[in-house]
Amino acid sequence: MSLLDLLNKDLKSALKAHDKQRLSTVRMLKAAVMNEKIKVGHDLTHDEEVAVLTRELKQRKDSLSEFKSAGREDLLPAIEEEIKVVQGYLPKQLSEAEVKKIVATTINEMGASSKADFGKVMKTVMPKLKGQADGKLVNQIVNSLL
Repeated sequence: MSLLDLLNKDLKSALKAHDKQRLSTVRMLKAAVMNEKIKVGHDLTHDEEVAVLTRELKQRKDSLSEFKSAGREDLLPAIEEEIKVVQGYLPKQLSEAEVKKIVATTINEMGASSKADFGKVMKTVMPKLKGQADGKLVNQIVNSLL
């Protein structure tokens, strides 16, 4: 089942359940997927779908941090619920230990030894972790291991 089919199914179930928060989030996700589909001019591959979801998740996490820093406690529950909904469509996220293991293996394979190799390591490790780990976490781990 494609992501678009899953979103349509969940949209209907959210409508029937009168779950306004989930309905709103699923509609936004569906719109983002449809916009990306129109932009690229073909049905999205799994990797492209994951990229759209990851982008949407990042936007919501950025909003969450902005709301916290601005003291907008009233907006936090809604954005946290949106984050949970978006995460439900993403592949299972790897734990920090699993990411650290993959990064360490990549560093050893490349023979990277200094901060100068940071870009090369990130370029190699990110495709391996695409959609399975947050870029900030990977960045921090690579920095700590180099």
